[in-house]
Amino acid sequence: MSIGRRRLGQGVAAAAGGLALPWIAARPAEAQRSANTLRIAFRDAVPNIDPFFNSQRTGLIIGHQAMDGLVHREPATFRIVPALATEWRWVDSKTLDFTLRSGVKFHDGSDFGADDVVYTLNTVANPATRVATPSNYAWIDGCEKTGDNTVRLTMKRPTPAALEYLALVTPIWPKATRERLGPDGFSRLPIGTGPYRFTKNDVAAGVEFERFDGYYEGGPKGRPAIQKLVARYIGDAATELTELLGQRVDWIWNMNPDQVNNVNRMPYLQATRQESMRVGFLNLDAAGRSGADNPMTKLKVRQAVWHAIDRTAIAERLVGGGSRVPPAPCFPSQFGCNGDVAVRYDYDPAKARALLAEAGYPNGFDVELTSYVQPRQWSEAVQNYLRAAGIRANLNLMQVAAQIQRSQRGELAMQMASWGSYSINDVSAILPVYFANGADDYARDPEMIRLVEEGGNTAEEEVRKTAYDAAIRRATEQAYWCPLHTYVSTFGFQKQLEFPTFADELPRFYMAKWK
Repeated sequence: MSIGRRRLGQGVAAAAGGLALPWIAARPAEAQRSANTLRIAFRDAVPNIDPFFNSQRTGLIIGHQAMDGLVHREPATFRIVPALATEWRWVDSKTLDFTLRSGVKFHDGSDFGADDVVYTLNTVANPATRVATPSNYAWIDGCEKTGDNTVRLTMKRPTPAALEYLALVTPIWPKATRERLGPDGFSRLPIGTGPYRFTKNDVAAGVEFERFDGYYEGGPKGRPAIQKLVARYIGDAATELTELLGQRVDWIWNMNPDQVNNVNRMPYLQATRQESMRVGFLNLDAAGRSGADNPMTKLKVRQAVWHAIDRTAIAERLVGGGSRVPPAPCFPSQFGCNGDVAVRYDYDPAKARALLAEAGYPNGFDVELTSYVQPRQWSEAVQNYLRAAGIRANLNLMQVAAQIQRSQRGELAMQMASWGSYSINDVSAILPVYFANGADDYARDPEMIRLVEEGGNTAEEEVRKTAYDAAIRRATEQAYWCPLHTYVSTFGFQKQLEFPTFADELPRFYMAKWK
């Protein structure tokens, strides 16, 4: 056994296996079946459930149940199919024409039409709107109405993944209602055209939905079998699991992987796993945003961080379920994510210590390590590896929204987090977020910015690949953003619940049903 694996065992084994399953007498889920209700638990609270104004995966999931875009991506095949638009045509590499579906109603009873599409796309593309992830919409130049039920979308640059962005992160607002309520009023209980409608939103406690019986005929999400969804925010994994075991919730996810077998022993529960497109990472403040004297501004310190962590041990022994270490700062299946050009950093704590000494830190240093990652033993494992190499990482576990706010203010020297690319299978959904001079960019490297923009400004595959290859090579040479592992979504739910899972990390409650 390697030093890294011994330390993993010593440092986090107790946490990994220490959550004992309490003996709770099984109570059947008949009450929920008869009430036609599904009780859901999410780990993180979402301050703004309008999906344009949060970058949390939980926010994307919540919005997906209630709001539709022009097109839809089938979860099993990734094929783009009609949604609010029935047809589309590429006029040229920067222009898309859409024919809109007739007879669609918003949840407030108003009619969907071309004005809503034009209003939504032009609003979110405007930098003054301050959407949560500007790179998702920065490619949009504008949208115009070309007929009673037709619109034209023009792009600032060729965007091969345009339909994926429109399917996954661009739901359509009702223009008149949002203008009447104002952005803040609208976001309290957003109105869409999806199969569920919001009925309650408490930013601290959770969200409730009800089936929208007016969902349009032929809609790609179909009519839900379950009448009501009640989603609660539960802040930690142990409490969440206890609630599932006590049958006070019916569905959880991303629970501690060590509990999968234990949950499956319960006669009334089941647990499943599915690798997702989410990547866990360390973002290091090379730009000195958190302070010019920040050690992460030194290349050898960043390289020491990469060498200090046994990422393979974390992926295989803590995350499990087929988790792997991406060599590049992206998910391996994404277009442009060429791991072969990445600089590799083996686990080598002796080399990490030597690099720290060369950088002027022979006795190491103290640094705040912020993390919202659950289970907490994943963060503790990283902390232990860093400490063994001389980096005294003081772990500060935070709520997701709070850490995102601190990160975007430029306050964090070292942060542990994750990114799911909104399930878009193209590096344009991840590289611009962290390397294009936005709020989450802690490299602020002009060459990286140039390469990422070059890869995103053309539809020519070879030009894109060349630019992205160079960006990946530079990002890993400079040890800016350390990919730790891919995520494996772990679901736990009532055996009486039929719930399909997919690789895109987007739970679809409108496809669930009680048996």
